[in-house]
Amino acid sequence: MLSKKLRAMPPRITEIVFPYKQSYNLVMKAVRQEDGLGCAVACVAFVLNIPYLEAISLFADGKRRVKEEANFYCPEIAQILNSAGLKYDWKKLSEKPEKIIYNNYSIVFIERSPKYPYGHFLCRYEDTWMDPYINLPDKVIAAGFRKELPGKPTYSIYKT
Repeated sequence: MLSKKLRAMPPRITEIVFPYKQSYNLVMKAVRQEDGLGCAVACVAFVLNIPYLEAISLFADGKRRVKEEANFYCPEIAQILNSAGLKYDWKKLSEKPEKIIYNNYSIVFIERSPKYPYGHFLCRYEDTWMDPYINLPDKVIAAGFRKELPGKPTYSIYKT
């Protein structure tokens, strides 16, 4: 069952693509994170095909959290996707990446590194990774698709 916020949302004419309508194979646009710590929010927006600002309202205290602290966690992301009527779960990954990360609309968290001091969330789509801040560390944030993950995946939020 879709949440009240999602049911009230007007459809976007050119991009009516929810994961349960994948058979239409319409082109998805990458979602740009609008805040420095908003990669999880952008990935949720991408999976649900809603605007970033709509997705941020689905997170508890999301508007403050994307500006002040990097603390979006896999259980919360899975719960938001489940409350939208999807079936998601999450897990910590072993040393070798598991096949689940390569399914469409799987979200992965890559480990912290010098380039990604807080880690980073990306979403799988059509044999690419939707990266909500593909040009990090540029100050003007851009989103896009990349062929390879830019770091080691440590967690996955995946469809069941």
